[in-house]
Amino acid sequence: MPARNAILKRNGLLALSPLAVMVLLFVVLSLFCGGFSKVPLLVVFLCTSAYALTTLRGMRLEERIRVFSDGAGAPDLLLMVWIFILAGAFASAAKAMGAIDAAVALCLWVLPAGMLLPGLFLAGCFVSLSIGTSVGTIVALVPVAAGLAQPSGMAIVLPVAAVVSGAFFGDNLSFISDTTVVATRTQGCQMRDKFLMNLRVALPAALLSLLVYAVLGSDTSSSPAVSEGHPAWLVLPYACVLVTAVLGLNVVLVLALGIVLTGLLGIGSGAFDLPGWFAALCDGIGAMGELIIVSMLAGGLLAVMRRGGGITWLMRRLTRHVRTPRGAQISIAALVSLTNVCTANNTVAILSVGALAHDISVRFGIDPRRTASVLDSFSCVVQGLLPYGAQLLIAAGLSGVAPGGLIPYLSYPALLGLCMLAAILWPGRRRIVS
Repeated sequence: MPARNAILKRNGLLALSPLAVMVLLFVVLSLFCGGFSKVPLLVVFLCTSAYALTTLRGMRLEERIRVFSDGAGAPDLLLMVWIFILAGAFASAAKAMGAIDAAVALCLWVLPAGMLLPGLFLAGCFVSLSIGTSVGTIVALVPVAAGLAQPSGMAIVLPVAAVVSGAFFGDNLSFISDTTVVATRTQGCQMRDKFLMNLRVALPAALLSLLVYAVLGSDTSSSPAVSEGHPAWLVLPYACVLVTAVLGLNVVLVLALGIVLTGLLGIGSGAFDLPGWFAALCDGIGAMGELIIVSMLAGGLLAVMRRGGGITWLMRRLTRHVRTPRGAQISIAALVSLTNVCTANNTVAILSVGALAHDISVRFGIDPRRTASVLDSFSCVVQGLLPYGAQLLIAAGLSGVAPGGLIPYLSYPALLGLCMLAAILWPGRRRIVS
């Protein structure tokens, strides 16, 4: 038995070692490049993927590449790729027809200068809560947020980060969010009950985040001249995307409708002709090329780590020494967080550890509503801080900001994590913990 445990430990550490290599590469390259925001993700994932293939012992090279390729072409990942393609095409066509300029002008006219950042955060919260997807929220609002940077005098990273932060508020709480559905089903509780318990922690985090953005945006200035020459009807493509998403239409259909509308309105208004529309669509798709490659490399890399048994070993190690309800909740939080790091998908992470989390909760008498909240919240916290997660990659592709450059300004995911830890550890909050 000791020999078998030693083998499991050795194989588990080896399977997880690509994560350490990736972090090391980020740190080393950031020192040479002058900051994390300048680190080329494509280079990091190419090098890490090449190393990961060497960790699969006892397999021919062809078999290792097949495992990697299956992960890179997984159905869930390909769906994300299609969303990347459609989002890039929509954003480019909307910009070419003047929709972004019109939306920016409207925001500058409606919101006082000092309220742009908190206003964008609240918009992200409302839209994501309504449509249940952080990706859809980011696709709809990030181009507008990026367009607000120059006329308002802000660094572009601030409005983009405010929208992304707000997007995770709804991803964590919405009744129609995938993470909410999976978390409640795996723990056997009602969505309403989980929502009410989760809100006790998420709302303070959101209010603190709102205060952070109010302080960061207090020196913002805006130019009234921006509102001239941009008719309000040009924002119709964005309105269409928001309304159809709120009505529950699939995000692929939402983006397809938005693309068609940009063509009809853009050609009708004379912003471009048919070849010009096609060119705008192609430019947008081409701009997403690097992100698509990074996403596929990440999918292959994570498939190799799963095949090597790293996640299974990690789950066993984290649950070996659990003795108290608090320790059980911390182990559940660590399980879903580390699994999310390995899968770069918060829904998949909850699915992967949901059954084990339920068993731990039953054993230690933890309220299933609380377990569902811990799973959902910590998966969103980690997903919101992953530079190779879908949300940050899409936001980066639509705004031109490096994913790593957004992380220091994503206040809501960080504050949500701190508030959840306080709810678990602070003695005065014991009644809502179990």
